[in-house]
Amino acid sequence: MTEPQLYQYLWWGMMALSLVTFVALFVITAPYGRHNRAGWGPTISSTAGWVLMEAPASLAFLAFYFWGEHRAEAAPLALLLLWQLHYVNRAFIYPFRRRGGEKPMPLAVAAMGFSFNLANTYLNARFVSHFAHYPDGWLVDPRFLGGVALFIIGFLINQHADQVLRTLRAPGESGYKIPAGGLYRFVSAPNYFGELVEWSGFALAAWSPAGLGFVIWTAANLVPRAWANHRWYRQTFPNYPTGRRALVPFLF
Repeated sequence: MTEPQLYQYLWWGMMALSLVTFVALFVITAPYGRHNRAGWGPTISSTAGWVLMEAPASLAFLAFYFWGEHRAEAAPLALLLLWQLHYVNRAFIYPFRRRGGEKPMPLAVAAMGFSFNLANTYLNARFVSHFAHYPDGWLVDPRFLGGVALFIIGFLINQHADQVLRTLRAPGESGYKIPAGGLYRFVSAPNYFGELVEWSGFALAAWSPAGLGFVIWTAANLVPRAWANHRWYRQTFPNYPTGRRALVPFLF
């Protein structure tokens, strides 16, 4: 089997699994964070779990990227920088800044995240640095410029939402509170909304089936999780704002 054939089979396999994931997460809430519960096997600290899940998306991307024929070209390098902007933070900064890092996370959840990120990283890194042939001037193409703008907007939304959660409780406080400010005025999960905007921007800038597949996977994972968080907030806090949606302002 040639690598292009393997690449296509992996892409279609990931698309099939995204559908399964979407349905499964509406039935079984992912067991970590506020939804953590026993019965999912061995656990590790959530800090270690986040690093284990997200590190391949940064480190393996570099390995797959520099294996590519077009690795020194301007457009692939720009896409590499966008990818690393998100995942260096997500793998090596965010886990150590968030509160509750000592709480347990099922090792199975971290392992599934690791596996997904490894496959997704291969698809995206190999496309932008090897299979794609970006024309001269791609960096000023409207698709690239629009995609970068979307990516930066999504990244900033995501960062602000995480900052609100980090500062929600005073030092020494525990438990959960209702987050407020920014897009929390409109949705329960602006951090997830920001990620969807980010990866939609990346897919547009890369103009790639791998990027599109990542958006589909992100939605399959985050839409049911946002709904679960929204439902939890409404059940936990009688005074939860009734006008908030789960994920997309004014719509869902």
